[in-house]
Amino acid sequence: MESYVRVGLPTVEDKLLQTAVSRVLTPIYEGIFYHESYGFRPGKSQHQAVEALSREVSMNRMRYIIDADMQNYFGSINHGCLREFLDLKIKDGVIRKMIDKWLKAGILENGQVVYPTEGTPQGGSISPLLSNIYLHYVLDTWFKEQIQRLLKDDSFMIRYADDFLLGFTNKEDALRVMEVLPKRLSKYGLTLHPDKTRIIDLDDDGEGHPRTTFDFLGFTHYISKSRNGKRILKRKTSSKKLNAALKRLSDWIKFYRHKLPIAELIEALNQKLRGHYAYYGITFNIRKLHTYYNRTKCLLYKWLNHRGGKRVWTWAKITKLTMEWIPLIRPKVYHSYQLAKP
Repeated sequence: MESYVRVGLPTVEDKLLQTAVSRVLTPIYEGIFYHESYGFRPGKSQHQAVEALSREVSMNRMRYIIDADMQNYFGSINHGCLREFLDLKIKDGVIRKMIDKWLKAGILENGQVVYPTEGTPQGGSISPLLSNIYLHYVLDTWFKEQIQRLLKDDSFMIRYADDFLLGFTNKEDALRVMEVLPKRLSKYGLTLHPDKTRIIDLDDDGEGHPRTTFDFLGFTHYISKSRNGKRILKRKTSSKKLNAALKRLSDWIKFYRHKLPIAELIEALNQKLRGHYAYYGITFNIRKLHTYYNRTKCLLYKWLNHRGGKRVWTWAKITKLTMEWIPLIRPKVYHSYQLAKP
């Protein structure tokens, strides 16, 4: 059976215009966006969001986490609500007409051109900014200015694009917010995934609870003890992300094992290892980095022995190759926040 995908590709002219409009609007909204919003913003990164989360839980004793998962966020943004939010800051008629044009742009779906009434421009460079503007008013401002002042104890919010966490020291506060959060989002056309959104008690021993860990930005976060015996939040590469990365790596080695000389194959593998370490090379995650490194060697051993003919690569020979002759890059922590000066 023939299948179709939904495609919405802006023209080269539109891409240039969207980039130009984004550059004009970004300074305006950077002046009002909250510090707790980290996604698709200049000078902000996933690692900063992860470190902020660690500080809140480890130093501010946040125990209860609302781990929220929104369904099809980028495709659910209500155009009418977005226009109302843009009205608050953007009065220029030319810019507004261009944004309206991009919002209404046709999308090729199942061989037919459809004109969406919700969602941000597919593949457009202005889409991240528009999605940030939407959640700034729907979630960030609501939580920071309306909800937090009504809570009994301390709380926090950390958001990266549509991926966000809410944390609390008081269980009753967490339950109250959990009750009103879906109502707030549904008012603006957004839906929380019922099976993936929940309250987590990080200090629970796990008995009678579905989990005491949570995933955020590719890491699994969990409570452990520091060397001084203090309660701190640690993180490791999530199993889902690690398995997906290894599957892609296996497919890549399988495809290129016949096409590249050994030296070029390992040079290309080293580029992939650098990229993996650059993101996942974070404090407390060295064991998972070594897992990725060791599994890379195993995949190399497997696929080099499937090049045709008899097996010529023993494990001892692979070890010599990857450690002495043409070494694979060893794991390295690039983001050592605990050692950084304040």
